[in-house]
Amino acid sequence: MYDFYSDTKTKPSLEMRKTVLDCPVGDEQKSEDPTTTELCERTAKLLGKESAVFLPSGTMCNEISIKVHTQPGEEIIGEYNSHIINFETGGPSALSGVMIRAIHGDNGTFESDQVVEAFRPASRYAPKSSLLCVEQTANMSGGAIWPLEKMEEVATTAHELGLKTHMDGARLMNAVVKTGISAAQYSNYFDSVWIDFTKGLGAPIGAVLAGSKEFIDNAWRIKQQWGGAMRQSGIAAAMCIYALDNNIDRLAEDHSLAEIIGQQITKFKRVKTVLPVDTNIIIFDLDSSAPSAADIVKELAKKNILIGAFGERRIRIVTHLDVNPSAGEILIKELAKYLDN
Repeated sequence: MYDFYSDTKTKPSLEMRKTVLDCPVGDEQKSEDPTTTELCERTAKLLGKESAVFLPSGTMCNEISIKVHTQPGEEIIGEYNSHIINFETGGPSALSGVMIRAIHGDNGTFESDQVVEAFRPASRYAPKSSLLCVEQTANMSGGAIWPLEKMEEVATTAHELGLKTHMDGARLMNAVVKTGISAAQYSNYFDSVWIDFTKGLGAPIGAVLAGSKEFIDNAWRIKQQWGGAMRQSGIAAAMCIYALDNNIDRLAEDHSLAEIIGQQITKFKRVKTVLPVDTNIIIFDLDSSAPSAADIVKELAKKNILIGAFGERRIRIVTHLDVNPSAGEILIKELAKYLDN
């Protein structure tokens, strides 16, 4: 099986699994799990924040952050293709009672003047704008990287308007490896930020949310309330620590393979457009002469090659540690049968 559907499909290596056997554990809710404590301390330092909390998923990181930063009836601002808006089952409204104001950006990024335009002046009739969210990298924009200066500009503008700022950093480390800019630099202007360990970093469970001590204290209350608190979570945290130590620099291999695949797809006769390939995600649109995205996905699945249809004529391919250059060659060869004839 060659699974290019998502980097969430990565499986923990044998070496990663072995770290569980002798890791010290305890009751996480009582701050007695030393492995989880180590993971949170290291991640907080990596992101330049005071404190951090270990959570089961990145979606929980986003939703807890929204809950802490807002009050019911308020409004958050984010890019219209973002994960928070499209892939969290309406969580902001269901869990926090907030509305969403979507900015139509360019490849997942937007400008500070768009933040100003989206911001609602104080009014007894309108919802209160309270939180700005950005996603680094921008998943559905082809893994696009927010330039550091633009991130600083939009976050500074948001703070000047009285907004809190939150970064969905699911693939932040992909941006770090590609640009050489530290995670702390990217996170500096944001009140909360998290990284995911279950995508390119290859762990099976977990994400870590970071911010000020006060923010994390409040996040812990919501974690408990929503049933996300765990016991001997060091069993999962140990594999995340392994990921920090072993799987960050290798993200460059995923970027290289994605670039090669993207370059080949650009040459196919029946491909209309390919979004810029900044990191490990290739998104492309088919022209009218090609089969539908769903049909191509179905045909490749028969040959044990998994990719994703994200619209009638849009396909997404994601590289990660479980697909190598040989798998990439097979993928390109099979796609060519439908898109280059």
